[in-house]
Amino acid sequence: MPEQLWFTALLNHYLAGPVTSLLRAAHVEPKFPQAPITNAVAMEVLVFGFLLLLFVILRFRLSADRPGGLQHIFEGLHNFTQGQSADVIGPHSERFTPFLMALTLFILLSNLLGLIPGFESPTGVAVVPLGCAVLAFFYYHFHGFRKHGIGYLKQFLGPVWWLAPLMIIVEIFSHLARVLSLTARLYANMFAGDMVTWVWFSLIPFGVPIVFLGLHTFVAFLQAYIFVLLTMAYLAGAVAVEH
Repeated sequence: MPEQLWFTALLNHYLAGPVTSLLRAAHVEPKFPQAPITNAVAMEVLVFGFLLLLFVILRFRLSADRPGGLQHIFEGLHNFTQGQSADVIGPHSERFTPFLMALTLFILLSNLLGLIPGFESPTGVAVVPLGCAVLAFFYYHFHGFRKHGIGYLKQFLGPVWWLAPLMIIVEIFSHLARVLSLTARLYANMFAGDMVTWVWFSLIPFGVPIVFLGLHTFVAFLQAYIFVLLTMAYLAGAVAVEH
């Protein structure tokens, strides 16, 4: 049995049977049928549930006359994200703001979750950043085809026809490398941040670890910003009028 966080153990206690049955129905045999839910999945569920709760609370407290603190925070984050996307993508970037906001909030809260004792950052497990990177990959390609139709493929052919066979290979590897880059950058920074923070906590439980907690918090915000900023840049290239 793998080591489980308390929230993971709670989910496995109540949901191990249904989850194992569902996996087997999909012809996937879990390594530990008594505990098919991993710590990373449990932390993702926790982040998703927390965000859903925040959105429900915000929905019922929306006010144009007397906005509360939570509304101010979300409006500020929304305006910042929309402003950044307008600068990077250009006009009519508002359609991408909901996706970029959701991506920002999920990655940021996942990064910060590791600061709370008894939890860990799901983004410190490679499969979670990989999932976010794959989602961004398909999202910007979808909007590339939505904007240009089949003409979007011209982006992969290069500037002159006789270079097309070589450029197709280069472009395919280039776009796949984006997934690897997004994944490795986020995963490596959050994994290292978690390790350094808790090593110092185990060695010196008072005083010094506060510095590393502050550094970890800064890295959490920075990595969420970089991930979403790069996604904006890829979107800008996909929906640009000229390729």
